[in-house]
Amino acid sequence: MGIEMAYSSSRCRRGMIRATINMPKLRTSGISLKLPTRDLVQEVLDMGVGLTAATTGHVEKKYESITDTTFPSVSNVSDPMVIAKLHAIMEAVADRVEMHKNIGEQRDNWNHLLLTSINAITLTAATMAGIAATSVGGPLVALKLSSTLMYLAATGMLVVMNKIQPSQLVEEQRNAVRLFKQLHGQIQRTLSCGTPTSTDVEEAMEKVLALDKAYPLPLLGAMLDKFPKTVEPAVWWPQNKQRQRHSGRTDGNGWSMELEEEMREVVGVLKRKDTEDYLRLGKIALKVNKILAISGPLLTGLAACGTAFVGSSHGPWAATLGVVAGAMASVVNTMEHGGQVGMVFEMYRSTAGFFRLMEETIESNLSERDVGRRENGELFEMKVALQLGRSLSGLKDLAASSYSSSKNGDAIEEFASKLF
Repeated sequence: MGIEMAYSSSRCRRGMIRATINMPKLRTSGISLKLPTRDLVQEVLDMGVGLTAATTGHVEKKYESITDTTFPSVSNVSDPMVIAKLHAIMEAVADRVEMHKNIGEQRDNWNHLLLTSINAITLTAATMAGIAATSVGGPLVALKLSSTLMYLAATGMLVVMNKIQPSQLVEEQRNAVRLFKQLHGQIQRTLSCGTPTSTDVEEAMEKVLALDKAYPLPLLGAMLDKFPKTVEPAVWWPQNKQRQRHSGRTDGNGWSMELEEEMREVVGVLKRKDTEDYLRLGKIALKVNKILAISGPLLTGLAACGTAFVGSSHGPWAATLGVVAGAMASVVNTMEHGGQVGMVFEMYRSTAGFFRLMEETIESNLSERDVGRRENGELFEMKVALQLGRSLSGLKDLAASSYSSSKNGDAIEEFASKLF
């Protein structure tokens, strides 16, 4: 009887202990049917409390671990209002892309239609002036008047066309479409990969407004000066601050002394070669465009004056002036707008702005003393290399070549960018 009671008591205690250890899975089939000895019963009685405490601590620790990994902290959850604002900005940016794209196509049509129409009017007026010089009697007055009126109309249209420079407007819209698409992608990455804050909203708003100012849509009042006194790089980014995306790391964040020196040399090459050269080319394109823009209306105006004197005592010279000046005006107009000199100037100005933005981005990273607040050095180096159309080894070779040239007092002949 004593043995049976001990066995029953031992079996109950073992069942309780197993329930504590394997909670919440109760498995009655795991109870051993082997008759325990007195030593085993005593050992179980002595260790029961310790096993229960250890098991309870393990369960609580496991619960805390699950809680920490499953449910994010409040600080990592974005404000729904911030997300809503970024979505609203992203929709506005997408709308800007469509607006600039449609208006760019419209202004491209302007360039082709105005060029064709003005050349047709000018050549027709020159033909009439030549016929009027050989006519006698009634048709002379009609031909003279028609030719003069057509030359005057061509002069007025040329003045307007040279003022607005449709080909340059088209290039502005192309750049705006590309840059707004970049901004749209940046906002998408912020929403999908990061934790947006109110600072991201402010930064996105500043970028949208800076792009609106750099590439305005209206022609009256807000249109950029097509013939500026000084050629400056295009600026389409906020100038008040440059906020870097940082990882919060303090172990170097991918930066080293060698990488900093490499970036300084790249900035030096960009300033001395790329930016300076494209500004020089922009000045040449602007000068050529000014000459052509003045010559076209001047020639059609002279042709109108010549046709007005056809049939007078200076008839032969007047007819010659009317025909030759009209033909030259067509050539000049074709060179200016068919060759899209205004577009070439805007391309040089925008490319110089691209290099200026790279300079400011690199300098803003280098000026930040806390490397943890910089953009990751390895990623930043790769971005700079891709933007310049170089490999990582090619970027290092450029920096080494710039360093050796400056040390020897020689001017470096290589450009930083291989794309433009």
